Amino acid sequence: MATLCLGEALVDLVCESPVDDLSQATSFVPHFGGAMANVAVTAARAGAAVQLAGGAGDDAWGAWLRGRLEAEGVGLEGFRLVTGAATAVAFVTVDADAQPSFLIHGDTIGVGVEAAGPHLPELVEQADALVITSNTLVGETERALTMAARERALALGVPVIVDPNFRLHRWPSTAQAVEATRACLDGAFLVKLNEEEGRLLTGEIHAAGVAGSLVSSRVQHAVVTRGAEGAVLRGPGMRFEVPGVPAATVDTTGAGDVLLGTLVAELAKTRFYPASLAAGLPIAVAAAARATERWGAVG
Repeated sequence: MATLCLGEALVDLVCESPVDDLSQATSFVPHFGGAMANVAVTAARAGAAVQLAGGAGDDAWGAWLRGRLEAEGVGLEGFRLVTGAATAVAFVTVDADAQPSFLIHGDTIGVGVEAAGPHLPELVEQADALVITSNTLVGETERALTMAARERALALGVPVIVDPNFRLHRWPSTAQAVEATRACLDGAFLVKLNEEEGRLLTGEIHAAGVAGSLVSSRVQHAVVTRGAEGAVLRGPGMRFEVPGVPAATVDTTGAGDVLLGTLVAELAKTRFYPASLAAGLPIAVAAAARATERWGAVG
């Protein structure tokens, strides 16, 4: 059995020196990109069995992504290279505070999920957990496929993990993004999000309030990340604050993805036994800190 990650893979072209904006960049280096690809690669490196369902264009960059995902040990039974689609490429610049900015060309999230659609029922039935984000909820068809996978997982007792991972520029409005994501929360084994995403979803301002609000209503467990300050965990009998880990930070791109991928791997070791969340979160926070010391989310 494997953890099934449903979502995007794209190419991040990263300027590996701090600049104020794209006009100052002199060169770019290709890296893995896409939240679900980052999560899948991180979990696989930590020893978990992982499948990535989605796709990219049937072009040179798509082949580049597929080859590297295979080399990392990520299962690709539900990953398709789509004829006529152009693999999404993000030009990434990072400022002196290690904060990234993105200029994205192309969008293959929807067509990738649609191409993977026929394989999703079987992949969900074989999964030990399902990881989804709001990024596969934007279009009507991809949303229907994502929600069907979620509903099937819940019916089978497969843990569902939700990472809002809001990319609000892809949505007609923030309200629509929030509404669609809230529809995924009922019955979730775990929701992992940052404080700003939590504010949008719950109205709470601080991490502890966000986590408490989620678990008091519809979510079994919540992890709220606080950047360099660490993370908060809430769940039945769980009230943990994990401090941040010092880091020589150069690039914060995808640190949250690394945290989630590491946490998924720790959970998979125990077949998603809830108590392993408390043991795994400090490991995940440390892994996220280390990730900020390199360019690109997963190097």
